[in-house]
Amino acid sequence: MIIVMAANVPQASVDRVVSEIERMGCKAHLSRGTFRTVIGAIGEEGAIDQHRLTTLDGVEKVVPIMTPYKLASREFHEEDSVVQIGGRSTPRQLVGGKHALSIAGPCTIENREMLWRIARHVKEGGATVLRGGAFKPRTSPYSFQGLGEQALQWLRECGDELGMPICTEVMDTRQVELVNQYTDMFQIGARNMQNFDLLREVGKTDKPVLLKRGLAATVKDWLLSAEYVLSQGNRAVILCERGIKTFEDSIRFTMDITSIPVARKLSHLPIIVDPSHAAGRRDYVGALACAGMAAGAHGTMIEVHYCPAEAQCDGPQALLPETFASLMTQLRLIAKLYGREFPN
Repeated sequence: MIIVMAANVPQASVDRVVSEIERMGCKAHLSRGTFRTVIGAIGEEGAIDQHRLTTLDGVEKVVPIMTPYKLASREFHEEDSVVQIGGRSTPRQLVGGKHALSIAGPCTIENREMLWRIARHVKEGGATVLRGGAFKPRTSPYSFQGLGEQALQWLRECGDELGMPICTEVMDTRQVELVNQYTDMFQIGARNMQNFDLLREVGKTDKPVLLKRGLAATVKDWLLSAEYVLSQGNRAVILCERGIKTFEDSIRFTMDITSIPVARKLSHLPIIVDPSHAAGRRDYVGALACAGMAAGAHGTMIEVHYCPAEAQCDGPQALLPETFASLMTQLRLIAKLYGREFPN
């Protein structure tokens, strides 16, 4: 249920509606737009007295939300959400609306020297957020699994030194507290998109959450997963299309370009693309990144390595630094054409 308040109502009227929603045993979520405040009443079906809310001062109308993902829907928040990343020990970066974002770095952090070398390259190439894996979900239990807290420490030091917010994956509820000490943004990988306990835990933090689409998830499934995070009070969710499994076998995954305009129509949340994991091969990454931006994405997440042949994880899909810099030039032009802009 959403309660649309009249324009310029006093705060006391908003507070009264919030109190009434809570008295009904539901949660109230405020969305303040340019002209109006919208209050989402989230709770069990039948718990909300629509007639009672309609009679309160300052209420313009009460409208049921038809989609199952209430807080993620355009019905609740009509304008594009803008998410802030960093802003504590590093300059803040914005994504959503007219703001585009470039996240880049190695798939996994192999050692300190390697991380710093790649980080300098991607910053020079135009990236504003540094990515790097400390905990790695691998198909084989014998593959490199990441260096854990040591890698997190290096990532934090590197981000602070270069003035780049950092993003890293969290795989388990038991890791949330540790990762939260270091990161500026949690990444939820495709395999964990429906790990609902993990989604609830990151939803209780104040850090942005980058939510990758599951390998066989519909857009509806994806938005319902975002709803788990939003329902815990964390409004800073960024969607990430990274390819899904289909019958096509010429590439690693099929990057679903249609999911970008569909998700943007249904939801106010920012959305970026990860062409590296979709392609699985560096020679397709540029085309997919450009296609994603042209389809309406707010940015990209791209893997970069100065010597992909020596990478311990996903080397075939990592771009060389000079290729990444050239691609960023193209992405800036596409973003500007569609009313978005990467920071300088």
